[in-house]
Amino acid sequence: MRRISLAFLWLLLATLAVGQSNDIVALQITLDRLWYSPGCVDGKLGPATRRALAAWQSANNLKPTGEFDAATAAAFPASPPLYADYTITTNDLAQIGRAPQDWKERSQVPAMAYESIVELVAEKFHAKEALITALNPNATNAPATLKVPNTLTSPYRPSKAARLHVSLAEKTICALDETGKVIALFPCSIAAAQEKRPVGTLTIVTAAANPNYTFDPVNFPELDEKQRAYGKLMIPPGPNNPVGTVWIGLSKPGYGIHGTPHPEMIGKTESHGCFRLANWNAERLLQIVTTGLPIEVEEE
Repeated sequence: MRRISLAFLWLLLATLAVGQSNDIVALQITLDRLWYSPGCVDGKLGPATRRALAAWQSANNLKPTGEFDAATAAAFPASPPLYADYTITTNDLAQIGRAPQDWKERSQVPAMAYESIVELVAEKFHAKEALITALNPNATNAPATLKVPNTLTSPYRPSKAARLHVSLAEKTICALDETGKVIALFPCSIAAAQEKRPVGTLTIVTAAANPNYTFDPVNFPELDEKQRAYGKLMIPPGPNNPVGTVWIGLSKPGYGIHGTPHPEMIGKTESHGCFRLANWNAERLLQIVTTGLPIEVEEE
């Protein structure tokens, strides 16, 4: 694999130091392609990007500083072309619809669809909607060719995980091989209430793509009286389904790892107890786990 040149190394170090967004986008895209997810590509060197970089450094026998230092630059894969052109298809347009907030209305739509082309493209290319809008200020729901982060062509796919590790402090899910090496990392959201965070050893008992979701008002005490009176409802699949596009059920009843309709909120302490991932990361995780896989959930 081609390495970055010394001239590019020092340019990259300088521009990262002052926060030039295109170079941070390059770093985020490369980490994403290597399955060390920075979360949404946004051109900002935030905590999720630093954690992803530190995990990659550790896996490659470097000091896990989370900084793009000289040793890291010397070993880091060459960045792919930053951006690509993506032409909106008729299939994309068919995925645009309504994602109501009212639970009964949700149960009545054919799918919990994307609500705009910008939302669809941002999720497809692992980016914040604001970045897609900035790159394409005239983007609409009409067919068009859009400029997007070049995240989809990956030179790497890890083997099946031997176990998962969830860090509540770092808000990350790591997949490890049999030697204990981190082969993938995904930022996650955890329960807002500490007593609902399941610390200890769990296992995967089910795994499914494009799940339905059973709404039970008992689990949502914050709802108004009208919605609490609905009773149980079945919410159809779709990217804006409450559990996104993946459900990985855990041995603790009612708990799981799943996607989310709000990828930009990943990293928050806001769930009711489950571990949330961006849909694209939940889909990746689904590829490398099996039922019975052990999961260690730790405070640190």
